[in-house]
Amino acid sequence: MPSPNAVFTEMVTTTLRHTKYNLNDNVSKHNALARRLKQKGKFKTAPGGYSIQVPLEYAENGTYQRYSGYDTLNVNASDVMTSAEFPWAQVAVHVTASGREIAMNSGKEAMLNLVESRVTNAMHTAQNNFSIDLYSTGALTNQINGLGALITADGTGTVGGIVSGTYTFWKNQFQEVPGTDSFTATTELPTNIVSGMNKLWLKTVRGTDKPDLIVFTHDFYVAYEGSLQQFQRYASSDMASAGFESLKFKSADVIFDDNSNFSTTGQTGFFLNTNNLYLIEHPSARWTQDEDKIPINQNAVVIPIYWMGQLVVANRALQGRLIDAA
Repeated sequence: MPSPNAVFTEMVTTTLRHTKYNLNDNVSKHNALARRLKQKGKFKTAPGGYSIQVPLEYAENGTYQRYSGYDTLNVNASDVMTSAEFPWAQVAVHVTASGREIAMNSGKEAMLNLVESRVTNAMHTAQNNFSIDLYSTGALTNQINGLGALITADGTGTVGGIVSGTYTFWKNQFQEVPGTDSFTATTELPTNIVSGMNKLWLKTVRGTDKPDLIVFTHDFYVAYEGSLQQFQRYASSDMASAGFESLKFKSADVIFDDNSNFSTTGQTGFFLNTNNLYLIEHPSARWTQDEDKIPINQNAVVIPIYWMGQLVVANRALQGRLIDAA
């Protein structure tokens, strides 16, 4: 007869791999940014290496010329490519149970309830914390570079090892919402938020390249929603069907996410061209379950789940940030 620990481990494994609690899918579906990236095939795997290399086009080909007849043609080499370098980040979450808990829930139904509660807790923990990480400034120890780090309030910063103050092609766009006071949805005119959005939109459009997802903090979203309440056609059916509160601005979906405040009171809006954002994952750590562990000094079983990767950007100039700098 298998030991209670083995039964618990087997049931957790089955639950994680073969039921609705598949962590990889659920983590991505829980966050609108991650969902959009996965939907567009922007979840990529990298086999390893010291860091993650992202190739960039930073200049145009210098051999383009208009000529006539026997004019000498420009055949000089053009240095147009470079790379951004991003560090790997790691995340772990564990499904755990003490020997006492396992023994007390040794019956089939009781064990099933114990497993379900622990797996559900692990899933929710991964969903909520990874969502916070995706919007973060990357300031916490071992945290991934979230949008707050990749798309800064003044366009500057060292991102992917490139100093954007020196290499201006690597600056993101930014725009302050008009107004003299600190922005709140109850004191600012709805026209102020729309004016700022229009200005930032123009900065982030390059031909057919344009933002497709806008993420707002609370007051920005409320103000924008207030300016559109009579226009129901501005709701995004795609985001709504996925369970996200959403609107439309031009061709982009507009969503609210409380995690985008990164624990501050400042208002922020990210204008995202997700064609140039990628969530890089290591193929062996994509919310992947490892073998169960039994601590040498505890009567317990621990089942680790690992993720390893990074949020990266391939073109900062097409990303924008709406700010309230007052």
